[in-house]
Amino acid sequence: MLDGVMLLWFVLAAAALLFVALDIRTTPESAVLKWGFVLLTAYTGVVGAFLYVLGCREPLPGLHERYVAARWRQTLGSTMHCVAGDGVGILAGAVLSSVFGLAGLIEVVIEYILGFAFGWTIFQALFMRDMAGGSYLRALKSTFISELLSMNLLMAGMVPTVMALKSRIPSAADPASPRFWFVMSMGLLVGFIFAYPMNWWLVAYHLKHGMMTVRPAAAVAGAHAGMEAAPHAAMSMGSGEPPWPPIPVMTLLSFLALAAGVAIAFLLRAT
Repeated sequence: MLDGVMLLWFVLAAAALLFVALDIRTTPESAVLKWGFVLLTAYTGVVGAFLYVLGCREPLPGLHERYVAARWRQTLGSTMHCVAGDGVGILAGAVLSSVFGLAGLIEVVIEYILGFAFGWTIFQALFMRDMAGGSYLRALKSTFISELLSMNLLMAGMVPTVMALKSRIPSAADPASPRFWFVMSMGLLVGFIFAYPMNWWLVAYHLKHGMMTVRPAAAVAGAHAGMEAAPHAAMSMGSGEPPWPPIPVMTLLSFLALAAGVAIAFLLRAT
């Protein structure tokens, strides 16, 4: 039964990934978010493809700016960006932990460090440095807190999901088994759901970017002459009213959520 479900999952995931990889080329979105949706679909299969169509794919020519301006779509882009980048490091950590026979809290720490490091230094600061004036160091500073809060909620949802499934599904800890990748997909999907509310707060207070629109200069000069050729976003990061609750409070809450997720994971593993 489980093998049949997994086979169907992987077949549909492959079809969804092919669709997104081909279709997103004509979507007027920034390159990093295009790669983000491709990675998210690789992680979550048809769910990622559904989110791409519902949240980013231009419904009609010239409507992308207005289409992605909705707060929930901005938050979708922010959360997707987090999960796509962090997921690369998390998966690398899970594979390395398996290869070296590491498990439990050590595995969680490795996945957290690698996930945060890749998501923050590459997907956030490096790829989005233009939003910080082109300075990589400034981008590192401006994206640290937002990446930290989002990562904490992602792990709070992912860790108990993965541990619970690994303890109940044979061979799920072996990267050579399809069951490993199925379990990690489920974990990242649940992590995405947990991270979404935090990203809503981050986007609402301009601490993270959401969806953007990037069009060729020629297209902008034509029917959409009033639009800018540069990436368009619904907010500029780091501006606006002071966040409420304050950042220190949300940081504390994010670590409490992470601690609760890890504690629940070990309780589920023991049962």
